[in-house]
Amino acid sequence: MAKLYLVPTPIGNLEDMTFRAIRVLKEVDYILAEDTRNSGKLLKHFEINTPMHSHHMHNEHKTVETIVRRIQGGETFALISDAGTPAISDPGFLLTRACVQAGIEVDCLPGATAFVPALVNSGFPNDKFVFEGFLPVKKGRQTRLKILAEEDRTIIFYESPHKLIKSLAQFVEHFGADRQVSVSREITKLHEETVRGTAQEVLEHYTNKPPKGEIVVVVQGKA
Repeated sequence: MAKLYLVPTPIGNLEDMTFRAIRVLKEVDYILAEDTRNSGKLLKHFEINTPMHSHHMHNEHKTVETIVRRIQGGETFALISDAGTPAISDPGFLLTRACVQAGIEVDCLPGATAFVPALVNSGFPNDKFVFEGFLPVKKGRQTRLKILAEEDRTIIFYESPHKLIKSLAQFVEHFGADRQVSVSREITKLHEETVRGTAQEVLEHYTNKPPKGEIVVVVQGKA
């Protein structure tokens, strides 16, 4: 039966690609890729020759209905993002929801995602946590921070390098200078590092050493 596969791809180290992910990407009729140029390099590395279609945040609203109809017609698709698990702060939610509503089977493979190793590496309680993804850029950002200041569960954020210092400064302001923070950068890659300390200490560290690469920030909940 035709279905939609959600296939995680490595967030850095290619050895994190699973055998099952490679097999599925070889067997499906088409691969939906966030960036076909970026994914093309991955597919070439694993000798996957399945045709690709572009599926990203700028066109997914327009293509979802067509893809659903094609799956209903018997074609099988796999969705991949540039790195990690599709739909986790990446395209995928709209298509998954549409398939579920249409009664199409959706199969999400287990695999790489950045926030799990960052959470475990932080040393903070991980029996309960809140995944916030990216904070709002402007509208609603301050309101969200005020709400999260009272959150007693561990909080996880994704952040870009050029906004990290701003976010850390706002954590100092809203959560307090002594709130414990862990910043994991370039997970699974050559220059992977985790910096832990109070919000103020981590802010000072990255003010003196501007960050690069993909970043996950984990903040301890309010005591």
